[in-house]
Amino acid sequence: MESVNWGIIGCGDVTEVKSGPAFYKVKDSKLIAVMRRNASKAEDYAKRHHVLLWYDNANDLLHNDDINAIYIATPPSSHLEYALKVLKCNKNVYLEKPMALNSIEAQQIVDALHKSTAKLTIAHYRRQLPMFLKVKQLIDDAVIGKIRCAEITLLQPLKTNIVAYTENDWRTNKTISGGGLFHDLAPHQLDLIYYLLGDYEYAHGFAMNQSKVNDTDDVVNGIIQLYNGIQVRALWAFNIDEYSQKDELMIYGSLGNIKLSIFGNQVEINKNGQIELLTFEHPEHIQQPMIESTVNYFLGKQDNPCPAIEGLKIMELMDLLTISNG
Repeated sequence: MESVNWGIIGCGDVTEVKSGPAFYKVKDSKLIAVMRRNASKAEDYAKRHHVLLWYDNANDLLHNDDINAIYIATPPSSHLEYALKVLKCNKNVYLEKPMALNSIEAQQIVDALHKSTAKLTIAHYRRQLPMFLKVKQLIDDAVIGKIRCAEITLLQPLKTNIVAYTENDWRTNKTISGGGLFHDLAPHQLDLIYYLLGDYEYAHGFAMNQSKVNDTDDVVNGIIQLYNGIQVRALWAFNIDEYSQKDELMIYGSLGNIKLSIFGNQVEINKNGQIELLTFEHPEHIQQPMIESTVNYFLGKQDNPCPAIEGLKIMELMDLLTISNG
């Protein structure tokens, strides 16, 4: 394989700027075709992004022999269906997060991958952003000493500006998203805990739908114990007033702490009472570094930037944190 020739299934909002253009801007990567069930919207997307082919049926796209990789960018409710179809065709997969509706479906994808000759990467793209690579370097270099514990806090109003709202607001439809804004946003934070600090040994949480504006939990509390002894405390609330908003990951070490915003661009290092503030500029197409790494993985030039088994770990964590439901 000399180049990765992509087809996109589900060319909605996330593919307009965050991810889509990267598939034709990255070296050795070409965007061959896009698919959306709404034919007019598929055609419109193809024209605006200068993509030669468009389809309104996924099977037609999958049977295009010029395509050797598929980006599944649909809502989570169809991830399993499309992932199984693509893997059966032995085409490589870049799968949007969250990996599936739950860990049971994620395990089915992992099982199908084992039976396929294809490769699969989960789109936990923050792993490859310079900001989070710098945080990983600080931790690995023990700049704040031995890591003891961490805290995740995400407090948002009912209408958060962190996500883009769609016509059907699928993120707050449990059958489509898997569990509301928690299922849409928590994968970013939980994957970074895994990537930066290590694998989890056990976790427990409590979830509740307090506001009752839809059928999803809007408050989730949890404790996560990692195998290396690090403990993580987490709180997500999507029903607070707009002036109490907070997006913070605190990492505490034996010599200091690191504070950062998952959806922001600053990192604060506090060591010996001295504070250093680092500011980063994210790329225009925020998934481009991850897509570049995925292309190189598919071409055999590097390791998988986010294997399916790690995506499964995040789905297991989300299930554990929400299993006790009020």
